[in-house]
Amino acid sequence: MQHQPKQSVAEQDAMIDIGILYMLLGPDQRPWSIEEITRDIGDHLKVADSLARLYGAGLIHCLDDFVWASRAAVIGEDRRL
Repeated sequence: MQHQPKQSVAEQDAMIDIGILYMLLGPDQRPWSIEEITRDIGDHLKVADSLARLYGAGLIHCLDDFVWASRAAVIGEDRRL
């Protein structure tokens, strides 16, 4: 059995960021409640930190307890495909 190296905190954070963006950019692009995202990810603090990073990068919009992908994130995803 191979031993896999542990992920760094930065790598773990990046994986959460990617997971949340994947949710927001899914086929039914819609606002998601922070509660829905937290239920899926499982850790309120990690979700809050990730949303702050994504918001700071201009990849999401927030209103009250809802978030959705920004136009920049949607266009970036379209170009990636």
